[in-house]
Amino acid sequence: MAALTFGRLPRLPWLKGPARGGLAGLAGAGIGAAAQFGVVVLVTREAGQEAAGTFFAATALCLMAGGILRMDAGNGLIYFIARSRPSGYRRTRGYVRTALVPVVTLSLLTGVVAVLTAPDPTVRVLAAALPVMVCADVVVAATRGFGAMRPTVLLDGVLQPVAQLVLVGAVILAGAESAPLLAAAWGLPALPALVLAALWLHRRLPYMPYLPGTVHDFWRYTWPRSAAAAIQAVFQRLDIVVVAMLAGPVEAAVYTAATRFKVVGQLANQGLAQAVQPRLVRALAEGDLARARELYQSATIWLVLLTWPIWLGYASLAPWLLGLFGDGYAAGVPVALVLAATMMLATACGMVDVVLTAAGHTGSSLAALVAAIAVTVVLDVLLIPTCGALGAALGWAGGVLVKNLLPLWLIHRRYGLRPFGVHSLAALTSWRAR
Repeated sequence: MAALTFGRLPRLPWLKGPARGGLAGLAGAGIGAAAQFGVVVLVTREAGQEAAGTFFAATALCLMAGGILRMDAGNGLIYFIARSRPSGYRRTRGYVRTALVPVVTLSLLTGVVAVLTAPDPTVRVLAAALPVMVCADVVVAATRGFGAMRPTVLLDGVLQPVAQLVLVGAVILAGAESAPLLAAAWGLPALPALVLAALWLHRRLPYMPYLPGTVHDFWRYTWPRSAAAAIQAVFQRLDIVVVAMLAGPVEAAVYTAATRFKVVGQLANQGLAQAVQPRLVRALAEGDLARARELYQSATIWLVLLTWPIWLGYASLAPWLLGLFGDGYAAGVPVALVLAATMMLATACGMVDVVLTAAGHTGSSLAALVAAIAVTVVLDVLLIPTCGALGAALGWAGGVLVKNLLPLWLIHRRYGLRPFGVHSLAALTSWRAR
């Protein structure tokens, strides 16, 4: 049981607060991104084209369904658990129950219906794993509400993706590269992640009676984020379909390869956000704008320091990296350059959506996401027929900029928060002084 006593990450003397937790999240994100990329390379190069296509289509469908069924309950738990700290987490058990009951019910119902009705055996395999994957994500997220990053790093960042890589590799080495077996190997690691996270969380939940108002409070805050998460889950993978429809499968393949590396920078952002989010929630709940400003500006400068080298490296190495997928993919270099430049601009805005939701403005966050999606779809329809994959990249870039600049304007108008300021300089000076 010693392995289940996840505590605080080891302290590095020259790092403070968000930087230390962010580097821990970045380490887990880096391992996870490398493992995910390894799975893609293994399946693409070793499995047959038909099996690989079926596998990727089924996993994309599973991820979209999971994004909808999670209903953003994990982030809702982070918000309410972090806010309940001053009262000794009295309502925590009620919030966890409130979040999990509808998530478990809907994911089980969806999984059973898909298992019984889906014609594709690969889809049926992933449908059976879907409830476990959804619940694992929510429970792991809940651990961050207590300010702990180690469960997320070890379970979400290391255990699941590395186990997926090992199991998929084992299936391929065994010469059984059928899509259903690959799907089973990919979905199975969610089960130990769920069990370990649930045990960690159970040991920290106080044995308090259910308190009235829990359901109303939780879902009043979370429902706009649930809608936003569902929209995001669908549209994250819709651009490839739009490219295939409007420009053909060749352009869709180039676009998919060129944007495959997008997950690396996004996971780095996610790793830092996971460390900062509970502290931002507490600071804004207590009306401590000075502390919120310090966290936001410190996190932004660290986000720039941690991710800009990734995007600069990707832009310069894009021809070689795209060559890993095979001949003909070098045509995606312009897409890679647009991707790198856009992500650098988005990073300079800081984690604006995290700040907005930490302040309780989930409705505004949803509105910003809907606006971003509308811009993306309009630009895609206008640009893809003539520019192909590059047009899709420009449409995606327009949506990303709207998604970041609109929340940036909102938090500046309401709270006077800026991504850079005196705390940026202090964070840099503190690091250089060490």
